[in-house]
Amino acid sequence: MKGYVVCVYKSITNEDKLKEYAVKARAAVEKYKGKFLIRGGKTTTNEGEASPRTVVIEFPSYEEANLFYNSKEYQEAHDILKGHAVRHHQTVEGA
Repeated sequence: MKGYVVCVYKSITNEDKLKEYAVKARAAVEKYKGKFLIRGGKTTTNEGEASPRTVVIEFPSYEEANLFYNSKEYQEAHDILKGHAVRHHQTVEGA
C-alpha cells in the first residue's frame, strides 16, 4: 500500500526559512520516490481552524514514507524550520 506524508501548518513565522526548507525537503522527497499531491494552494476551511499551508506527499509504500521522514536528508531540512513553523506532521498508510 502507498504511504502518505500529510503536513498541516498551524503557523509560519518566517517565509524565508520555509523557502530554504522547501529546497532541501524537495531533494529528500525525490530521493525517496515521493510525489507531491498537494503543496499549498487555494483552500476553503469547512470545519476547524484555517491553516496557512497543507502539504500531501505520496510514496510507493508506508515504509518508504517513514524512511523519507527519518532520513538524514529530510532531517537536515526539518532542522531549518525549527522555531519558524508549527505544524501537524504524520505518515498515513493508504487505502
